[in-house]
Amino acid sequence: MELKEETLEKNVVYDGRIITVRSDTAKTPDGQIVSREVVEHPGGVGIALEDEDGKFFMVTQFRYAQQKVMVEFPAGKKEPGEDPLTTAKREIIEETGYEGVDFVHLGQLVPTPAYDTEVIDLFYAKQGKFAGQHLDEDENLNLSKMSVDELTDAIVHGKIDDAKTVAMTFLIKEMKERNHG
Repeated sequence: MELKEETLEKNVVYDGRIITVRSDTAKTPDGQIVSREVVEHPGGVGIALEDEDGKFFMVTQFRYAQQKVMVEFPAGKKEPGEDPLTTAKREIIEETGYEGVDFVHLGQLVPTPAYDTEVIDLFYAKQGKFAGQHLDEDENLNLSKMSVDELTDAIVHGKIDDAKTVAMTFLIKEMKERNHG
């Protein structure tokens, strides 16, 4: 059975600094004309930066849309047309102050496929030299470090619920258990 829908019309409803919102008209494989709401996002990266003691840098920050403080792996938004590795190298310095070395691409995460175009590239890296933290003007965060076991426990006990952090913790745990990292 064919599943792909055909876009008939794209209508931009909102064009903001981070996202664009569309209200599209599409045709389903069986011929129905339907309305589809789409959030366009340039995508981002998540970075698991491991120090020499096997602990990972974590950022704790208030997430306005969720109205709560969340613990996450460092992350950031891609600039239009930017290579994900370039974004990862920039964002890890901005948020932690440390360069990353020996980057490994862990794959991609599609956080909300029903209505959002965002794709997050996931990276693992080792801690490099200190370069100085350069947070964005409106960015406030606290840094901490956690081991894979501490991360896993926090996820299991509902203290960490950020999708990229949950997925990356699983990937890193498996990578380490399989002796790939």
